[in-house]
Amino acid sequence: MKKTRLSIVMPVYNEGATVLETLQNVYKHQVPGVEKELIIVESNSDDNSRDVVSKFAKGKKDVKLVLEDKPRGKGTAVRSGFKQVTGDIVIIQDADMEYDVKDYDKLIKPIMEGKTKFVLGSRHMDHNENYSWAIRKFEDKNYALFMNLGGVFFHNFFNLVYGTHLTDPTTMYKVFSADLLKKVHFHGKFFELDWEIVCKFIRLGHIPLELPISYESRSLAEGKKVRVWRDAPKYMKMILDVRFTPVNKL
Repeated sequence: MKKTRLSIVMPVYNEGATVLETLQNVYKHQVPGVEKELIIVESNSDDNSRDVVSKFAKGKKDVKLVLEDKPRGKGTAVRSGFKQVTGDIVIIQDADMEYDVKDYDKLIKPIMEGKTKFVLGSRHMDHNENYSWAIRKFEDKNYALFMNLGGVFFHNFFNLVYGTHLTDPTTMYKVFSADLLKKVHFHGKFFELDWEIVCKFIRLGHIPLELPISYESRSLAEGKKVRVWRDAPKYMKMILDVRFTPVNKL
């Protein structure tokens, strides 16, 4: 019986402190009945990330390494990874240790069983599926509050525009059937790609199934790269642009 193939797309930029541990965790975690390919896209980091991923990938046939000549944004790196996908199911994996690879099993299960083509791992749901709006816990409590309120605003705005009731459309753990990649064209260069993926798959009729996951937030001081004042306008534009784009032009 042919195994399901899982393509794990990992963008890497200036993650020298965590990337090796993340790679090791991803590589050693086995999902029953599933074979993996790990696609690493390294964006010419300023730290030792390129050396780390190059050494890790060497000699591993199930690891593909894409080396960009310069950083062009997380969205661009993820899109480069999508072009290398040969699996049946795709999952996006950051290199920063905020997420737990043990959640892979339950996230891909509904897709393997044919129940859905699109799953989101919700950071806002605990394992009893109780909702919590305050998922970011930093030492700088004022900034944590600002980020949490910003998330609430954008999620509610998105749900209003798309008529959905999602708790976490911006989660990094987006898991979907690889055939969906053939039905849309992605353009997002930065963090707005997170919105573009969800918006376009929903426009195709695939409302994601949300499942609770483990999440440990990190602060700007620990390497968080999202900047609200820079990225928020891009989020708003992407949400509205996709909503009013004809489906045949997605």
